[in-house]
Amino acid sequence: MDNLGQRCPAAHPEDPDPCNGPAVVTVLDATNAGADGCEHHGARLLASLDGGRVYPLPDAPEGAAIRVFTAADGTRPFPWMDSPRTRPSQRSRAENRAAGEDR
Repeated sequence: MDNLGQRCPAAHPEDPDPCNGPAVVTVLDATNAGADGCEHHGARLLASLDGGRVYPLPDAPEGAAIRVFTAADGTRPFPWMDSPRTRPSQRSRAENRAAGEDR
């Protein structure tokens, strides 16, 4: 994110939410493709990936990756989409655990 209103690379083009700060984490998918992001978009991206991982950037505040991981657990995949969430792959990991289902 910069002062010109651009969003971090982890922000999905269809996600209307602004960044909540500078890029502090890298989110990697199962093939090691990744994007740097603010905590907010990092969590949303991680929640939308199967087999994703999060790592702090070198200058990240203490606990940034843990906060992103924790937030992603309760975030539904592609949370900006308004659609019924009936399948496990459409619900958050926390919702699936509470229902006794795997994603």
